[in-house]
Amino acid sequence: MKESVKHFLHGTRQAVIVTIVLMLICGLLFPLLLTGLSSLIFPHQAGGSLLEVNGQVVGAEHVGQEFTEDYYMWGRPSAYHYNVYLEDEEGNQTYTDGTEFPGIGSGSNNYAPSNPDLDARVQEDMENFLAKNPDVKKEDIPTDLLTASGSGLDPDISPASAEIQIPRIVKASGLSEDTVRDIISQNTEGKLLGIFGEETVNVLGVNIGIYEAMESASSDAE
Repeated sequence: MKESVKHFLHGTRQAVIVTIVLMLICGLLFPLLLTGLSSLIFPHQAGGSLLEVNGQVVGAEHVGQEFTEDYYMWGRPSAYHYNVYLEDEEGNQTYTDGTEFPGIGSGSNNYAPSNPDLDARVQEDMENFLAKNPDVKKEDIPTDLLTASGSGLDPDISPASAEIQIPRIVKASGLSEDTVRDIISQNTEGKLLGIFGEETVNVLGVNIGIYEAMESASSDAE
């Protein structure tokens, strides 16, 4: 009886020690090692791929933002409006369209193709886009400008979606078409290894470039 208890305690002690050791290795040392290596080898990515303007962080490269100004490039629709909200003096928070802001989130409405709310949302976005881009025909609007991503935080659009917005941006910003095209080109990422995926344009990167170009033009004018 004593021997069985002794074996039980010995086995329990070994199990506890192994658990603690593995927890320290896998739960502490290994993550710290990876964090240290990633910070050393990929400091920008490890820091969240943050983008700065005049020394101030304005967003993350891989998280989209909602832009509505005519002189900026617009991204894809988002059920969460990219978590952009307004707050009044009483502390009430609303999305930019006036609807209630429920808190930080991500995702989509997950509407079925037959859902009338989806059709209504697409029609509204289409009418708004055509109103601000009068030279564009309805059938020429790229699909990704009317469809939301699964996360609702997609930072990129297709080159076609960037191209179709150039006339509006040029007119509203006062920048030349060549300048706008150059900014878009600088923020366009090709296919992975030239094979996988599609070319994408980072909306936040483009708009930072537009802002800086407009600031530079304004300074030169003074």
